[in-house]
Amino acid sequence: MPLPFLTADRDLDGHGSPEDPVAPAHTGPGHWRRPYRPGPWRVGTAAVFFLLASFVLLSAMIIGLAGSLTGAAICGAVAALLIVFALRMLRVGVWVSAHGLRQVALLRTTTAPWSAVAAIRTVQQPVRWLGLPRTVQGQAVVAHRAHETAPRILITDHDGDFQSRPEAFERAADVLEAWAAEYRGGGNP
Repeated sequence: MPLPFLTADRDLDGHGSPEDPVAPAHTGPGHWRRPYRPGPWRVGTAAVFFLLASFVLLSAMIIGLAGSLTGAAICGAVAALLIVFALRMLRVGVWVSAHGLRQVALLRTTTAPWSAVAAIRTVQQPVRWLGLPRTVQGQAVVAHRAHETAPRILITDHDGDFQSRPEAFERAADVLEAWAAEYRGGGNP
């Protein structure tokens, strides 16, 4: 059973060729897919939150066995929130399909049809390092939308998915530009 967040680097599992990373063999163009794998910073942070949730669940079990059901319920709710946060963190990123471009953030998801995307380009500009307020000089893939004046940053080479992975950033930028070139005209293959 393929995991949807691991389908980006199909050349590693034999389901696609590195020359054609746009269309995997096991899904159609109508399915939403991330054109890259989550990076080690994102996966590591989610793993820490899963580990913390397991400790909180263990605490809930101990508190429940000690007789305080209210405390156990509170710990269980905190653990559930930690698990939901970690799962959402793994979903954060850019997703593409024949329908459009979807940008998933921690608390918000924005979807734009390809007809609303004027262009997708890779630019040199100051970018945020791992999503923190500190900025460094780097590359960003930006989407210029028809109804917005400022371009929207999709991915950067210093975010949680591409920090210290320049080849993965270049491959993801190429795939995003290829999807935009193929579907931006409004026609489906």
